[in-house]
Amino acid sequence: MKFQSLAAHISLVLSLLALPLGVSAGLYGKAADLPNVSYDFIIVGGGVGGSVLANRLTENPATKVLVLEGGSSNEDAFETKVPFFVTRIPAEYTWNYTTTPQVGMYNAEIPFPRGFVLGGSSSINGMFYTRGSSDDFDRYAEVTGDPGWTWDNVQTYFKRNEKWTPPADGHDTTGQYDPSLHSTTGMTSFSLSGHHQALDPMVFQAGQELGGIFDFKLDYNDGRPLGLGWLQAAINGSQRSSAATSYLAPQYINRPNLHVLVGARVSRILKTGSGSAFQAVEYTQDVVNGPLSTFTASKEVLLAAGVIGTPQILLNSGIGDSGYLSSIGITPLVDLPSVGRNLTDQPTTGCLWNVRNDADTFDPVFQDEAVLDSAMDEWNNDGTGPLVVTPIGQVAFYRLNDTELADLGVPAGVDYAAGPNTPHLEIAIGNGFVSPTPPPGKWLTISTNLVSATSRGSVTLDTTGGLDVFRAPHIDPAFYTTEWDIKAMREAVKAAKRFVSAPVFQDYVLEALGPLATAETDEEIEAYVRGYSGTTAHPVGTASMSPRGAQWGVVDPDLKMKGGVQGVRIVDASVFPYNPSMHTMAPTYVVAERGADLIKSTWNL
Repeated sequence: MKFQSLAAHISLVLSLLALPLGVSAGLYGKAADLPNVSYDFIIVGGGVGGSVLANRLTENPATKVLVLEGGSSNEDAFETKVPFFVTRIPAEYTWNYTTTPQVGMYNAEIPFPRGFVLGGSSSINGMFYTRGSSDDFDRYAEVTGDPGWTWDNVQTYFKRNEKWTPPADGHDTTGQYDPSLHSTTGMTSFSLSGHHQALDPMVFQAGQELGGIFDFKLDYNDGRPLGLGWLQAAINGSQRSSAATSYLAPQYINRPNLHVLVGARVSRILKTGSGSAFQAVEYTQDVVNGPLSTFTASKEVLLAAGVIGTPQILLNSGIGDSGYLSSIGITPLVDLPSVGRNLTDQPTTGCLWNVRNDADTFDPVFQDEAVLDSAMDEWNNDGTGPLVVTPIGQVAFYRLNDTELADLGVPAGVDYAAGPNTPHLEIAIGNGFVSPTPPPGKWLTISTNLVSATSRGSVTLDTTGGLDVFRAPHIDPAFYTTEWDIKAMREAVKAAKRFVSAPVFQDYVLEALGPLATAETDEEIEAYVRGYSGTTAHPVGTASMSPRGAQWGVVDPDLKMKGGVQGVRIVDASVFPYNPSMHTMAPTYVVAERGADLIKSTWNL
């Protein structure tokens, strides 16, 4: 069975999984089919933030909630269900964004994936479950002036989100994580690898041989994520566990007070009445021919459209930098200069090595149709085999020491991470070529990720050819535009090279792929980084939290909008003023869970 023909098997597979198509009573494809009711809350976006809010607010049966999701339902999105197919998510489930030309990357335009499907990016991402460091959240609390964001105070929200789940193969996980750190009573399933990889013991042997930054870490979710450990991922047995499959599972989406409209593209939020409330949402289900329609919330509009979508909607609504808006022909209604600014992302550089041809890697799954057929049979029949895991098995988070920082020109006492418990860099290790179409041969992948980046970019509107509220915005993460970022990633690539030089790999690793093989000097490695990097898809910051009364930022610590705007809250990763030193999914669940509590408190729900 060719991968390209898998769509023909979706109905059969879903029936085997007891997930019949189109059974959710609360899910609507056409606005005309919605019940004629008045909504207390309108949620813009059905990703992590929107899914959590929809679930928590409708726990009160008297509260009526409408979710407007621009993409499709996840119910039929077969490839999003299979963890190993993360590199083969069809374009129809993404926004298909690309960045502006990146001056720090030889003016390359970089693919910038965001989820265009219920569950948002949690339906298409790499599923890494990483909470961040204690310093990350303590810095949020300090910067916003709200102790509710401290590491200690958000632990309750991690627990509400997390449902620790046994791996698909049922192996003994003793010594692979710390059970005392985890909750088994939450919503989203997280687990350890459910399929043994031949590389696994070699990775940890290399860590023992090298020591230092590769010392074993039992559980990186303890608040001090430094060392080499097993990846924890959002997987429930054999399937991805997303915001849609957890918070919008049938028992929740079928609540009579929750309605989810897919295929609904939101253009603007609109003023209601003569005051400063923006409680109407303008949308369409046909971006070419229209019409534009509106819904109005009696209590609040909750923007959860994501780091790109949220500022785009605000700018189109006349909320942003007044000078900028006037210059592009939009009448400014609220002067909030920080809207769309402070875009912060974590770049990644792919490092690959050819390994012995008799190595047991996962490459044949995508190189040999018979192997893929067999793997699909295992996944379908008993939920086991190579398709139940992500392509990454282990991660190492580490800091550069004081001497290394000084060598990079970092002034004494300056730390671009949130604090001493916080990594600067990440190394992610995969037992094969992490790509949709691996070349012939057997491979080892190490992705180096800059988790404490200092480059700051922006999201602005594309007014080419006139105003079009649905045209993709200009996305400029400004990768490698600071000296720290390029030098730090250079050191990460050196660390990856050092890792594969461990004695255990002496007769295993053959040679690096492409220019990495000859990149030896600092200048050569920096050139490699600039030429072979992309995004980790961890953007934040375009609607940042700041203290009440601050002249910067977009929302207060309670996620209510600044600038006198009434009736609007932002509940997605755009509110982080700094990137957490990790993959952003778990921290975004925390923002949404706390956001739900803040909303309930406001309205005594």
